[in-house]
Amino acid sequence: MKIIRDSDDASVDASVLTIGAFDGVHLGHQTVIREVMRRAADRGVASAVVTFDVHPATVVRPESAPKLLTTLERKLELLKELGVDATYVIEFDERRANTTAEEFTKQVFVDRLNVAEIVVGDNFHFGKGREGTVAFLSDRGAQYGFSVDGLDLVCHEPDATEHVSSTAIRRALVGGDIDAATSMLGRNFELCGEVIQGDQRGRSIGVPTANVRLLDEMARPANGVYAARYVMPDGTVHDAAVNIGVRPTFYERADAAVMEAHLLDFEGDLYGQVARVQFVKFLRGERRFDGIEELTAQLHTDITDTRDVLQHLEGV
Repeated sequence: MKIIRDSDDASVDASVLTIGAFDGVHLGHQTVIREVMRRAADRGVASAVVTFDVHPATVVRPESAPKLLTTLERKLELLKELGVDATYVIEFDERRANTTAEEFTKQVFVDRLNVAEIVVGDNFHFGKGREGTVAFLSDRGAQYGFSVDGLDLVCHEPDATEHVSSTAIRRALVGGDIDAATSMLGRNFELCGEVIQGDQRGRSIGVPTANVRLLDEMARPANGVYAARYVMPDGTVHDAAVNIGVRPTFYERADAAVMEAHLLDFEGDLYGQVARVQFVKFLRGERRFDGIEELTAQLHTDITDTRDVLQHLEGV
């Protein structure tokens, strides 16, 4: 996949494109992107996605900017996996936030991507003051020679009343509804982070854990214990019981939540590695235990439950 930065001078000869934050690259995004790819193939031109290096809300309304479902790096990986030919990354800052829809259309869609067709969701907006709409693009298409199609939004289940959206996925995660988040993403939700030194309490009770650094800007599931899969940098996957929370058994007040992953049937040093933790099933909420013995017994139950859940899924 060709990656074009706002600040470089690269371009494509002709394209069918879509534009959006694409946070999560969820099923709704995938539907639009696959349609872009289909139409591009029919025309014999490149399929292109226009997205942003940061979520636009972090610039235009930082006080209420949403937590992210994917880093830019992971988003680009997912777009490449879908088979997109080119991704144009907007370097979103105050200057770009004040770019009018008219200017943006000419600078990006026409001059850099030589667009033949634009495919977006029917609720799409872009440009300063959100003035760019499907109707706006249709008018400019008549001027510049491209067509526009606004697609209906996607529901993740046939009888669902809510459309698939990054907001709906974040809401599901906060509520601990991993099944709903998975259904809307089309894959397991995951968090990435460096394995750092922890307090090593797990090791002292025979349940060693990898303490994975959580990034403040990333969305995360509700505090609790999850059956998960732990992906190492080389792609090796291990089943894992994962806890996210403030560890109330040991701390009355914690500054921040931590994520600890116990890899089943694994021995080794993970410090300094970057882990990808894929959340498969919510097992239980976080709670305070009356001492180490009670906590240890529950941890072994969590490990058994994790093994059962993941083995069952492998057998389905």
